[in-house]
Amino acid sequence: MDIAVMAFSGGMDSTSLLLRLLRNGKTVYTIGFNYGQKHLIELSRAQMNIEYLAKQGYDVTHSVVDLSSIMSTFSGSLTSADKVPQGHYEESQMKSTVVPNRNAIFASIIYGYALSLSTKLDCKVSISLGVHSGDHAIYPDCRPEFYQKLNDAFEVGNWDSEMVGLDLPYIDGDKISILKDAIISCDKLGLDFNQVFANTNTSYEPDEDGRSSGKTGSDIERILAFDAIGRKDPVTYQEDWESVLTHAKSIEAEYMDKVYREKLTDMQYQVTRNGATERAFTGLYDKHFIKGNYYCVCCNHLLFTSVGKYNSGCGWPAFHTEHKAAQILRVADYTHGMVRVEVKCSKCDAHLGHVFEDGPREHGGERYCINSAALIFKEE
Repeated sequence: MDIAVMAFSGGMDSTSLLLRLLRNGKTVYTIGFNYGQKHLIELSRAQMNIEYLAKQGYDVTHSVVDLSSIMSTFSGSLTSADKVPQGHYEESQMKSTVVPNRNAIFASIIYGYALSLSTKLDCKVSISLGVHSGDHAIYPDCRPEFYQKLNDAFEVGNWDSEMVGLDLPYIDGDKISILKDAIISCDKLGLDFNQVFANTNTSYEPDEDGRSSGKTGSDIERILAFDAIGRKDPVTYQEDWESVLTHAKSIEAEYMDKVYREKLTDMQYQVTRNGATERAFTGLYDKHFIKGNYYCVCCNHLLFTSVGKYNSGCGWPAFHTEHKAAQILRVADYTHGMVRVEVKCSKCDAHLGHVFEDGPREHGGERYCINSAALIFKEE
C-alpha cells in the first residue's frame, strides 16, 4: 500500500498536491487545521473537493484538527483583529500574515499521524507538503532548510522514524508550475479543472459570502498565476475577473518597477523598462566572444549562448539564433518613422533590442541586435 499524509487547507497549492498524489496512485490521508484563521471558509472548500473527488471515484480520508483555542491567540493579521494587508505578496507588510510557528505545529501533528498510520497499516508512509518557492520570501517556515532541520529533529525524537519520509514536490516551483501540474493531474484523473478550483479558497480576506477580495497578497499571486497559464480563475471574486486581473497586474507592475530601479543601473533600467537604446559600439558585449551564456539582466532568463553570437559590425551584440528555451517575444515597432520588429524577454517583458533579416543565411538569415545593457553574461 502506497500511503501519503498531507495538510489539506482547501487552498490552491494543497488541492494541486492532493491531485498529484492521487494521480500517482497514492492512498491519501488529509488533515485540515482550524487555527482561528479569518479565512476559515477554506476548510469548507476543502470538504467540497473531498466530496467531489468521492463522486468521481477517488476516496480520501479527511480529518479536521481544531487548534483554534490556542492558535487564535497568536500574533499576526490572520488570527487577530489586525487588518490583513493588501498589495504585492512579497512586500514587507505581508509579514503580518505570518502565524508564528504555524507550519512547525502542523508538521508535528502530521508526523505523529503518519507514524501512527505506519504502525497501524504496517507500511511506510510519506508526508507530502505543498510549500513552494513563492512563499520563501515572506514565510521562513516554508523554506527547504526549515523542513530539513525539522525532519532531522523528528527522526531523532521518534522511534520507527525510518517508516516516514518527507516529500516536498513543489519546493522549487511556484504558483504557475503548480497550476500546470494540476492541469496534468485533472486530465489524467478525468476531473473538471474548473470545478476543482472553484472549490478552493486562497484569499486571506473573503467576504461573508466566501468571495475572494482579489486584493490581498495571496489573491494577487493566484490571479497572476491563472493569467500566466492563459486561464480565467474559476473561483468567485467580489469583482469581475477583468477588474481583479487589471488590479493584480497594476500591483505587480508597481512592485517590479521598484525592484528594477533598485537592482539596475540607470542605463539598464532605461533600456529594459523604457525601450531606450545604448549608443553604438559602447556596450560591454559588442566585441565579446567568450564561451558562455547570456541572460536577461532583469530576471535572469536564458536568452542566448555564445554559439549563436557573431561579429556583425553593427555596433551592438549580434546573435543569429536565440536559445531554444528563450521564447523571445516579437512585437511590431513603428517608432522613429521606421517599421521594425522589437524583441522582448518572454519572462519579464524587458526590451532587448530588435531583430532584422540581414543575418547569416546559413543560420536562418536573422540578426538579433541586442543592447548590452539588457544582458548579463555568465562564463562556462
